[in-house]
Amino acid sequence: MRTDINAAVHRFVVDTFLYRESPDLLRGDDSLLALGLIDSTGVLDLVQFLEAEFSINIADDEIVPENLDSVNRIVDFVRRKLAASEPVRRAAHAG
Repeated sequence: MRTDINAAVHRFVVDTFLYRESPDLLRGDDSLLALGLIDSTGVLDLVQFLEAEFSINIADDEIVPENLDSVNRIVDFVRRKLAASEPVRRAAHAG
């Protein structure tokens, strides 16, 4: 599952923010902010993508660099969100 999340996030970041640059230029721990790849509008695009792609809800207080500043941080954040929502999904299907 991590590989699928990683691939989807990496592809989105490359396609949306790197444009014509080589996808190999972006490493998992590279800071999207420090590289100047993402700004406040880009963060909103990223959040919309994550919510749609992974069926998660991201609260305003979760939109912080600790969660969204690199591909690896984004993947870990999505994994935590999915894990937290798993009991809710199971309960909904059981009822």
